[in-house]
Amino acid sequence: MHDLYLLIFQGEGETLEFKKTITHANRIARTIVSFANARGGQILVGVQDDGTVCGVDPEEEKHTLEEAIHFYCQPPVPVRYEEVDMEQGTVLKVIIPESNQKPHLAKVKEDDWRGYVRVGDESVQTSQLVEKSMQLEPLEESIAEVLNYQEAKVLELLAKHRKLTIKQFTQMANLSRRRVQRLLVDLTLQGKIRMHDKEKVPFFTLS
Repeated sequence: MHDLYLLIFQGEGETLEFKKTITHANRIARTIVSFANARGGQILVGVQDDGTVCGVDPEEEKHTLEEAIHFYCQPPVPVRYEEVDMEQGTVLKVIIPESNQKPHLAKVKEDDWRGYVRVGDESVQTSQLVEKSMQLEPLEESIAEVLNYQEAKVLELLAKHRKLTIKQFTQMANLSRRRVQRLLVDLTLQGKIRMHDKEKVPFFTLS
């Protein structure tokens, strides 16, 4: 079986998006920055939403993608292209690595740039909290080793109290605000918890 079919069988999700064709540079820019701001991903152009391969003209698609990257992404997102020839036509694989220049913003309209991250199979607009967390230095190795335990503690607290603010988490988990903020953003990006940032004091709940 062709490797591309194995990829398609995974279905759209945190690191994979299907596009029959690229029609709007401004819209695909949101998908591109959402992958770059999260854990990276791939866009398969020439594949319909149900996974059917339809094929495209790679050069036409690249033209729109390059417009999206250079005029609708800030800063521009580096991507890599691969052309896969199938019986039904050519599929353009757009490979977007996780960026080390986070956060990237997408132009929604004139003088309106917004951040997006990949959550499940959707590109979700970020809050200031998420964008600020993206700018933090990477966690030390010793911290990374205990993340699983700390994430479990955060989920346990939410299961018990239903909704909590960053300040409440900091007090109950006995962790620094920086550590709590990073944990909450990571869990939000994983789709395990929800961020409610439209309130006067933002809070979190289980998904």
